[in-house]
Amino acid sequence: MGKIWKRWFMRDVPVAGSVAAITTVGAFASATDLSTIQDVPVLDSTEIEDRFYRLVLGMPDSTVVDMRLPEVAMLKRLDEVCGADRFDIGSLPRLPAILPQLLRLLKSDEADGTKVARLIGRDPVLVGEVMRVTKSAHYRTLKPIASLQHAVVLLGHDGLRRMVTQHVMKPILQGSAGMLGHAAGQRLWDHAEQCAHAGMFLAKGQSDPFEAYLAGIVCNAGVGAMIRVLDQEVWPTIGVFSRSFLTSIAKMGNHLTLRAAQHWELPPNVIDALRERMDARSKPPITVLGKALLAGDQLAMVQLLAENHRVERATPLTKDRVDGLPVLLVDRARQDLRRSFGPPDRKIH
Repeated sequence: MGKIWKRWFMRDVPVAGSVAAITTVGAFASATDLSTIQDVPVLDSTEIEDRFYRLVLGMPDSTVVDMRLPEVAMLKRLDEVCGADRFDIGSLPRLPAILPQLLRLLKSDEADGTKVARLIGRDPVLVGEVMRVTKSAHYRTLKPIASLQHAVVLLGHDGLRRMVTQHVMKPILQGSAGMLGHAAGQRLWDHAEQCAHAGMFLAKGQSDPFEAYLAGIVCNAGVGAMIRVLDQEVWPTIGVFSRSFLTSIAKMGNHLTLRAAQHWELPPNVIDALRERMDARSKPPITVLGKALLAGDQLAMVQLLAENHRVERATPLTKDRVDGLPVLLVDRARQDLRRSFGPPDRKIH
């Protein structure tokens, strides 16, 4: 399956590290941001991730850095369940059997509405999703949609690829609920959708943007699985997680995401990007897809934190970025993300 995907690269560009460099975004930043950014603290990646995962879990902030003794014991137990290759990755839902064939067909020159409709027609659930999406207001037409082939043509190849991956991943992530975070699944999905959108923006003009979209959509699969394990294993008396404990859990989740991508036989470039994201602290990404995923991941985190009043909307780009992309490009992606997903300008009170 991987042979049908092109590998693509992007020239490394040094990232400016100062707040002054970050604020020189010219026409790409809103007047509101430029007037307030000097008064907003620049957070590092560790702080952003800590706040994001607490938001996902519905957990308050903590100033406790080191793990407490109960957490040390619990982490050992979690490692026995999820560490290395011990987690039963086969317990995750498999992708629909027709998905690899469908993506391959949509990439070929021989794809037409009849062939695509015939393949989709083998999956009744997917048929229902295609018809539901095309009957929405966004796709409303003068004439009623009378057939699956008509709906397939209306969606187009890009629309079909996105719809199919959303149909597969959204239920997986939204199933990540329980005692530790009743809104966890929806927040993981919101993040994945925005990460995919930002990744596509950052990959624009470099290669097929669908790989960037796919990497973003699946980036939380392992975190969702990890939350379900936490619901089963964590003692109710353990309380609010320390920062070190939460960081360790997030690392396990990212490792499970990589294993899930391999289990689902996703394109090699997507798997490489997820691996680079997981190892970014020790070894910054070198592929364009890895850089786009890492930058999109952080942009989506900040966006969701701002929407939920956990950070100021004007919070600058993180001061320790290692994605290697130009500041102006990432800031443009951020502005595009706000236009596409964000609420009106607002501050924390």
